Amino acid sequence: MKGPVSTLLLREAEVDGRRVDVRIEGDRIVTVAPPRTASRADVEIECAGGALLPGLHDHHVHLLAMAASGGSLDVSGRLDERIREAHGRASPGVAIRAVHYDDAGEGPLDRWRLDALAPGRSVRVQHRSGALWVLSSAALAQAGVPEQLAVGEAALPAGEAVRPAGEEAAGIERDAGGRPTGRLFRLDAWLHERLPSVDRNDLAAVGRRLASFGVTGVTDCTPTADADYFETLARAVRTGTLPLTVVTTGGPELCDVVPPPPLRRGPVKILVSDHALPSFDDLRSWFTQAHRCARPVAVHCVTRAALLLAVAVWHDVGSMAGDRVEHASVTPPEVIARLAELSLTVVTQPAFLAARGDVYLSEVDPDDRPDLYRCASLLAGGVAVGGSTDAPFGPDDPWIAVRAANERRAPSGRRVGSDRGLGTAAALRLFLGPLDRPGGVARRITPGAPADLCLLDVPLETGLREPSSRHVAATVAGGAPTFTA
Repeated sequence: MKGPVSTLLLREAEVDGRRVDVRIEGDRIVTVAPPRTASRADVEIECAGGALLPGLHDHHVHLLAMAASGGSLDVSGRLDERIREAHGRASPGVAIRAVHYDDAGEGPLDRWRLDALAPGRSVRVQHRSGALWVLSSAALAQAGVPEQLAVGEAALPAGEAVRPAGEEAAGIERDAGGRPTGRLFRLDAWLHERLPSVDRNDLAAVGRRLASFGVTGVTDCTPTADADYFETLARAVRTGTLPLTVVTTGGPELCDVVPPPPLRRGPVKILVSDHALPSFDDLRSWFTQAHRCARPVAVHCVTRAALLLAVAVWHDVGSMAGDRVEHASVTPPEVIARLAELSLTVVTQPAFLAARGDVYLSEVDPDDRPDLYRCASLLAGGVAVGGSTDAPFGPDDPWIAVRAANERRAPSGRRVGSDRGLGTAAALRLFLGPLDRPGGVARRITPGAPADLCLLDVPLETGLREPSSRHVAATVAGGAPTFTA
């Protein structure tokens, strides 16, 4: 059941521990009344005591990457086998786009390995992190990557640490002979212009899936420099293809750009590369530019060094309300007080512990392992924490993140990091904060509030004992049902 309705009534829902009728007119809650006292409505949903929550907001996703991922080949754990199979099935000339390649389990990947798996075919494979694409020889030719560098042109030598692309060629790795290895770093927009993604703009499946989790809003944290990216999202929201409230970021290049309605303007996304840090002066310039545009910054910090650099720059230029650290994958305990002093928010992804905890325990520097994906110690130190999934690069179901924040266990069952687990109620609140202030006071179901809601099929106490999206019975976004189980 979906589509606009003029009045909607949720009967006998549990709100704040008591059963009530919640009446919606248009896109707002108008009354929260004792059960069976509200007047009839165009659409009525019997809740039978199921918990009614504010709709979940995922504070860090990549919507177009999610759409593209949905139409791509998943090669996790079986890269060679799945690419061979796809090559055997596909008609001549049909390209293969694959995602979720993990070098930890699959080993190094380059153009020559892809050429052996799918001879003569255009193949591109995305690393699980989203930072790397690997192209076959046919895909390199299709993208216009020359076999040899022009005179005076720079490239990224094979085996060198990843560094962000300035000039286009700077993110294209080449071997000792100058030939492209097929490995492209941080060149998503550049690559998309040359190899448009299959179903990249088909967001309908993304919207349906998020609605099934009780999600009514997201913040798209793609550091795009292309204003057309905003228009694509705005069109999907306007037409109902994407039945969500969408907050956008964009990179420093779009600092002064106001996204088209109904999109909401969020912070400026600033990427501190995982392996090659920008200079202090460059980072200070980006922070200052954003703040001059009256916009906070959302700073990608995965490594300890990246976080320490970002915090140092904040100490230099000052912070503003809404400034955020994205991921904070490694947070040394001595940094927590500095984050609190600067009134910074951390937007993190505890579900990575459930998805990749065993890899972290075997590959992450032992000195960093205790500091992985903190939640409880950040909150105890006075730091606001918002929840997110980083989909499609992490599990897109926020209930997995809620459970992972509580259990902090790898797939093997081993605990990850030194933090104690959050209680499930606190973990759920990571997704209930204000859209523009993750980690703030949780939104409530009150008259006048937006009609963005998540209905569970059990009381909240039961749902929190075993957090799972299977308990989502209905989702209402903007006053309209967008999902019913």
